[in-house]
Amino acid sequence: MSQQAEKPGITSEPFLQVQNLTKNFGTFTALNNISLDVYEGEFICFLGPSGCGKTTFLRAIAGLDIQTAGIITQAGKDISPLPPAERDFGIVFQSYALFPNLDVNHNVGYGLENSGKDKISVKQKVAELLDLVGLPDQGTKYPAQLSGGQQQRVALARALATSPGLLLLDEPLSALDAKVRTRLRHEIKSLQDKLAITTIMVTHDQEEALTMADRIVVMDHGTIEQVGTPQEIYRNPATLFVADFIGEMNKLKTTSLGNNSIKIGKLELSCQPHDHPNKEGTATIRPEDIIPLGAVDKKIQKGSNKPITLTVKQMEFLGSFWRTQLTGKELGGQNITADFSINAVRRISIEEGKKIKVELPENALRFYLADD
Repeated sequence: MSQQAEKPGITSEPFLQVQNLTKNFGTFTALNNISLDVYEGEFICFLGPSGCGKTTFLRAIAGLDIQTAGIITQAGKDISPLPPAERDFGIVFQSYALFPNLDVNHNVGYGLENSGKDKISVKQKVAELLDLVGLPDQGTKYPAQLSGGQQQRVALARALATSPGLLLLDEPLSALDAKVRTRLRHEIKSLQDKLAITTIMVTHDQEEALTMADRIVVMDHGTIEQVGTPQEIYRNPATLFVADFIGEMNKLKTTSLGNNSIKIGKLELSCQPHDHPNKEGTATIRPEDIIPLGAVDKKIQKGSNKPITLTVKQMEFLGSFWRTQLTGKELGGQNITADFSINAVRRISIEEGKKIKVELPENALRFYLADD
């Protein structure tokens, strides 16, 4: 597993430790022998497709779904057998889960009031939290009078009210529209940095995970595929699943010739080192890593892989760049997607039906076994 992310305020000792966690629902295994260390002050994202086990993992940490086997330790204390009420966390759900019959002040202060705090202390704390989440004048309104983004801010304030050691976010932004979601994710990340609270968020949105997390836990079929910083996950995917799931990725049928070379069709190319010589598998390269000849300086395009000639089969305008489909005999008839900047397309006159030369850089080509 990847080491902890380098971030001011993150301690060297794990704040939350999950060891050999398994969760079964009858004969179905939702979590299969998972282990993970989370450090104090970190922002961790559980990322994966629907049904991969990420929400079950979060609920196990919260005690909402008690694990079948394994140990969960928080701040040096074994919390594995404890009910949710005896665990130190605040949680925010996708559905907000606010009390419709209580105004914002009482929603935020609910946990404080139940813990026996005096009214003056509760009032002061609620005012501080509403100011913190940007809703200082909304305390007397009811949830139905607020927008979705405002309701989620109230839910966040309520989760923080008791000053928990751990903040759990279960797809908190997925019910919001795109613009509100983008704005709120920056606000949540900024707030988490300010409070230095250890945070775990479940999401299926890659962009959310890449922009918010210190480390990402990529999951599939109840197991952890890879743990790493957003840059590590994106640039150095450990498995074919991670490579395919995170961002856009070309996958090409190939044969490895050695530990750092592959054959696609009749084309022999150098690639990143691997441990599978003389095997059938899949080569991957991101669309933005394909270099059109003549669009960049020769020093940049110089590499161990010679340029190849391909035909522009299709072009799609996506605002800041063109997404192109390329094909040719050299790839054995396979198609490959390349993203070219507006300037590159204009500079070398890329258009549908035209043949262009491109480079597939060695450092961007990776080989995986077919069942990796």
